[in-house]
Amino acid sequence: MAAARKSKPEPSAAKTRLALIEAGGAVFAEVGFHNTTVREICRRAGANIAAVHYHFGDKDALYREVLAYFQARALQKFPLDMGVRPGAPAAERLRAFVRSFLLRIFDHSSDAWHGKLISREMIDPTSALDAIVVERIRPQARHLGGIVRELLGVDPDAETVRLCSFSVVSQCLFYHHCQPVVCRLFPEQKFSPEQVEKLADHITSFSLAAIKACSRRANEAERKRADKSSSASRRRPPAKSRTTRRASR
Repeated sequence: MAAARKSKPEPSAAKTRLALIEAGGAVFAEVGFHNTTVREICRRAGANIAAVHYHFGDKDALYREVLAYFQARALQKFPLDMGVRPGAPAAERLRAFVRSFLLRIFDHSSDAWHGKLISREMIDPTSALDAIVVERIRPQARHLGGIVRELLGVDPDAETVRLCSFSVVSQCLFYHHCQPVVCRLFPEQKFSPEQVEKLADHITSFSLAAIKACSRRANEAERKRADKSSSASRRRPPAKSRTTRRASR
């Protein structure tokens, strides 16, 4: 009888903390940071209402932990290089980056909240955005920028690298942010793993062609500047020597 009346042991602090993070991911993704209540997170986590204060301090700190947790898990599942070796051709590494990006934001796993969390943060930024940029987005931007710089060729200017990088990412984000419209226009578009792979191929091919065109245009502009400079040099009269100037007097 005594054994039957004995209550189950309380979950460990680590388990409670993880349960709050995972429940927080679901709630923040569903209704956004501002509409989320600590009470609802604790209810889903099966934790005491004071658990958030105990483990994180407040809702803001929990939200930052949630973002970091799901971003890290998404990158662990779909790393930026997707297994492609560092010395592989730049075109292969670009496709790996695009695949990683798309698979992370279109992950349909029941607990994959990364895509929705980031989408909400972009639309309605919170104080956590600065940390996201420094810790997650900037390193990814440098990674992509290195690939784009290599594809552009010799010594491309920073603005061209930046614009080409934004163009690659914007194609990926379009399909995610505009998914409700895309799916209504084309009901067959479900963004299944197979369709995401085809989309990765398209975005990569499109981007490679565009980057090649940018490189060609930059080279043509450089040649024109060089030709103009050379032509101006040929037209410029030679400077008179001192001897010639004295004789002319």
